[in-house]
Amino acid sequence: MRVRLAQMNERFKRSRFFLPVAILVAGFMLAISESAYQGARGELTDLVSMGQARLQLMSIVQRVTDAETSQRGFILTGHTEYLEPYRHAASDTRRSLEMLRETYGLLGHHDAEAMRSQLDHDVQEKLGELADVLVSYERGDMEGTRAMILTGFGREQMERIRRGAKALYELENGKINRGLGSVFDTLLLNRIGVSALTAISLLMLIMFLRQSRELDRQRAAHAEALKGERDQLGIEVARRTRELTELARHLQTAREDERARLARDLHDELGATLTAAKLDVARMRPKLQGALPELMERLTHLTETLNSAIALKRRIIEDLRPSTLSNLGLGPALEILCRESAARLDAAIGAEIEAVRLSPDAQLTVFRVVQEALTNIAKYAAATRVTVRLCEDGEEALLSIRDNGIGFDPAAVSNTRHGLVGMRFRVEAERGRLTVQSAPGEGTLICARLPLAQALVAPAIPATPAADA
Repeated sequence: MRVRLAQMNERFKRSRFFLPVAILVAGFMLAISESAYQGARGELTDLVSMGQARLQLMSIVQRVTDAETSQRGFILTGHTEYLEPYRHAASDTRRSLEMLRETYGLLGHHDAEAMRSQLDHDVQEKLGELADVLVSYERGDMEGTRAMILTGFGREQMERIRRGAKALYELENGKINRGLGSVFDTLLLNRIGVSALTAISLLMLIMFLRQSRELDRQRAAHAEALKGERDQLGIEVARRTRELTELARHLQTAREDERARLARDLHDELGATLTAAKLDVARMRPKLQGALPELMERLTHLTETLNSAIALKRRIIEDLRPSTLSNLGLGPALEILCRESAARLDAAIGAEIEAVRLSPDAQLTVFRVVQEALTNIAKYAAATRVTVRLCEDGEEALLSIRDNGIGFDPAAVSNTRHGLVGMRFRVEAERGRLTVQSAPGEGTLICARLPLAQALVAPAIPATPAADA
């Protein structure tokens, strides 16, 4: 049954005739209701008029009776006070007859018009008979007056008035009963219409509520599916982020290992070659000084060239793998780096370095960040003052490099600025975070925060042989 109702509901929703038919049915029911209202209103108006007609009939009979009673009292007693009720009753009767004529004219009861006319004639005749008796009495013709009263003509007139009023009264009662039946039928029709509209409204409400619940269920299912997809996407993003972080750490480690291997090769092989060449020149100097003194200038130049090559090798080895970091620690290595960079930048570099608890990899990260930052300052900043600060801040190590250079807009930095990107990846690979604050003309501040090591451990960076050959 529920399946069949659902199928019907679906057919109704998809049918293009559903809305026009619903509007047509609603209009039809409204038309029926309005027609029934107008019919009931007309019937009630006629019922009120017929009720007034019945009251006027009763008033006519009562007033004619009052007029006759008042006339008889005056004739029997001779007291003039009996005439006042007679006059009022007569005038009220004529007024009631006029109102009854107007009422029947509004009602349009043609079948009762003859009866009303006859009643009007009988009442006028009765009032005339009463007036004739009074005229005879006022002339002093007591025998004539008595004879007129005893004839029984007035009694017959009164009986005709009562029969005419009763007939009209019964006619109006029948019409009132039929009008009430019509009103009740109209009310029943309205009741059926209201019940039908109520049932249709309830049906539409039930369908709407079911549709709303179904829509809410679909929305909830869709939201749940979206949440599941979002959670799955979040898990996938976290997994990819971990993989990229591990890859970046692996590449960074491989890069540092390759640098260390290259530094060792330069120290071992190139250093040995240059040292051997320098020793050979030293052995040749005493022999050539006496035999070929003209070659001493060349020999001296060769010695200087070898010394320059050894110094270049030493700088390359230091750039590839700083021996100061391995041999002296992070603080002295940063101070030496700042001192050497100050000469190259021709700028004042202030170093505020405190001892911090960092793992060997984190120490190398801090050194490389400072090295890259100073390189960027030399290339782009045109700064005259640089401050490098390293300290512990709670459970983190805080590194800041501030310069008074030309600055830049961090939001407008293109993806080609790999220096900042490389620093950020280095710091994040050590579970830290890096921020850059800058504005055109206001210098630049680079801050890196790295977690502190749980305990001081011996540096694990493999020592590079001293390049002092």
